[in-house]
Amino acid sequence: MNSFQLAMRVLRVDRRTRTSAILTAVGVAVATSLVILLASLPGATQARAQRAIWQDIHSYYSESDQPQRAAPLLMAANKDYSGDREITRVDIAQTGTSPMLSLPPGIPRLPAPGEAIVSPALGKLIQSTPQAQLGDRFGKLVDSLGPDSLLYPEQLVAVVGHTPESMPTSAMAADGFPVKEAKPDPLLALLAWVGVIVLLVPSLVLVASSARLTAARRELRMAALRLAGATPGQVTKIVAAETALSASVGALLGILVAPALQGLSTFVPWGGGTWLASDFSLSIGSTIAIAVAIPLLVVFAGILGIRRVLKTPLFAASAHARKPLHWWRLLAVPVAGAFFLFAVSQDNASMMMVMLGLFLLVGSAAIVGPWVTSAVGGTFVRIWRKPASLLAGRRLRDDPKSAYRATAGVVLAVFTGSMALTLLPSFESMAGGGRTFKDNVLYAESDAAHAGQTVEQTNASLARNGIPDKAIAVGQVYLATGETGTRSQSLNRAFVMTCEDATKLLRVNIGGSCAQGPAIYSTHKIDPAAYRVTSEYDKAGTALDPKVPVQLYPNGDEDTSSTIVIDPALLPAGVEPKYVDVVVPTTPANAEVVRTALVGAAPGQEVGSRGLHLIGQQQELGDLRRVTVIGLIAAGVLAGCSAAVATAGSVMDRRRTFGALIAAGTPVRVLSRALRMEAALPAMVATIGAGVVGIGVGMGLYSLVEKEAVVLSPWLLAPVVLGIGVALLGASVSTPALKRVQSEPLADE
Repeated sequence: MNSFQLAMRVLRVDRRTRTSAILTAVGVAVATSLVILLASLPGATQARAQRAIWQDIHSYYSESDQPQRAAPLLMAANKDYSGDREITRVDIAQTGTSPMLSLPPGIPRLPAPGEAIVSPALGKLIQSTPQAQLGDRFGKLVDSLGPDSLLYPEQLVAVVGHTPESMPTSAMAADGFPVKEAKPDPLLALLAWVGVIVLLVPSLVLVASSARLTAARRELRMAALRLAGATPGQVTKIVAAETALSASVGALLGILVAPALQGLSTFVPWGGGTWLASDFSLSIGSTIAIAVAIPLLVVFAGILGIRRVLKTPLFAASAHARKPLHWWRLLAVPVAGAFFLFAVSQDNASMMMVMLGLFLLVGSAAIVGPWVTSAVGGTFVRIWRKPASLLAGRRLRDDPKSAYRATAGVVLAVFTGSMALTLLPSFESMAGGGRTFKDNVLYAESDAAHAGQTVEQTNASLARNGIPDKAIAVGQVYLATGETGTRSQSLNRAFVMTCEDATKLLRVNIGGSCAQGPAIYSTHKIDPAAYRVTSEYDKAGTALDPKVPVQLYPNGDEDTSSTIVIDPALLPAGVEPKYVDVVVPTTPANAEVVRTALVGAAPGQEVGSRGLHLIGQQQELGDLRRVTVIGLIAAGVLAGCSAAVATAGSVMDRRRTFGALIAAGTPVRVLSRALRMEAALPAMVATIGAGVVGIGVGMGLYSLVEKEAVVLSPWLLAPVVLGIGVALLGASVSTPALKRVQSEPLADE
């Protein structure tokens, strides 16, 4: 009889081995499907970006080296909004100078001047919205974009046709639509790698806990085979066959479940919308590699678990006392932490090195955890004298590796939660900023040559729609001191506008500080005699009249603390602002009509506002929160399942001991309390340590994107508290397991 046949025979006749094999297969299936999903995320973001690469103006280029030959396209792309919904707008003009290249998939044709091709979602929105609030921005709708040209199915996109003369000066000349390869979303790729590490390990802990359900019985069986004359190689093959059978079934099940998991993931928004089902695809080679690697890890772990049987089968059969753990295990966390700190502290940190450091930190928990468990058990044996406490302490002291197994998943979940709750508030603290204009003020960038015409056309459109507010042109100049082009030069940006307009349009605290005549307004003292006024930072400029009055106003928020306002009447002769914003205040009732008027007057220019800037930030933070919550729920569920399975395995491993205790009159409630304490005691210590390490890792990852200090909130205590609760909940299966032991004859063992 070969090893495989013997493994099948054991599965047929031993109910507990079948249960262990089924749970192991489920654990492997969970691990396989999760890794396949996470591994497909970078490719999914790349597939998204590839469909929409034509919407990115930075992806265009011109190969026109000869000045006399113009490019066939003029392109401008920017963001527009309807309420808080983002619209991607691509303005295009055909110059007619050379043949057009092929169109991207999903774009039926190019719109003529005055025409527009929009996505289906935008077409429905235009039809359900008054024309003056949205439709007038695009012209005549002549066709719709296909799904192959959209970032996500709900995306709002418009391709608007123009004449070359009406395109903005910032329009880019292009020889055709981009054909280069898009790149994956770096943030989601990073989260995918982190997810592989922090979710794969709990999944493998669940697999290990399932495999340990019959560990004691397997050791006795293998020891008997060794004592009967089986060689170490034969025993190894038998264990490998038993483990590989359930692991292979689990891997195949994981491959079958992965498409359903990916299908559910298409409903999780990211970057403003959901996904196409075709986005989540992984190459056959990668899928096979994952489906082979995870079972191999499980088989390797199973073989390691019988190394004692291979070396000393007689002692294994007699269940001799285990050797105490060495103190050097405590060095694992500092060493892994030092490597992680080195990886994140580099100027150009390698993401592979950072992920390796994170993996080492996660792995170090398996080395330090048993020692901590043993130390906790020894402490309770010395201090407490109640039966349940003594039983729990002795178990933790005598077999810390098995006892820690019930806590391992919880520790990793607490680590993940602490890391996430360190990063999220810190990212939220970065929100804010934006232009100095008030949240309800719309602005479009222009220049001195076109600003007047834009203001005139905008005001005409506003008047037609009965809106009393007017657009104004707000220029920007520099107040300079020191020698031009040297380190001694100091530049202060100033808005060219009246005090009344500044009070109405800017987020500054001028209030009642407006003087009777023209003046300069600043939060700090300015000596007019020391300053020159220039429209460009690299020009010398013209000296400011030393008698110009300067009015001080109190500081507002940090973003506007250095805002300077200079009245147009005080600009020296010959100084004309080069950079001009066309600005219009809005109300909630007329915001969309004003936006439509400004978009129509400044085709190809982005119309923005600070309020929309903040909305975009909240969307990104919402994506992070959503992904974090999903990850934490998955880690918590895996941790709870592994704790429950490990507790049940602990009872099965000690059926003979518990049966004897019950037969001797020990109440089941005392044994149940002891098992709960076995879970709770190491969890209390280990989860606190995991929380501290998680905070440190969160600080390290945050330093990769921002050098400011992290924001620590009281919510950091939540993972530790919930972790202990999950450990106790998982240990609650001990009572039913003990009652089953009580109901079965002790002679069965």
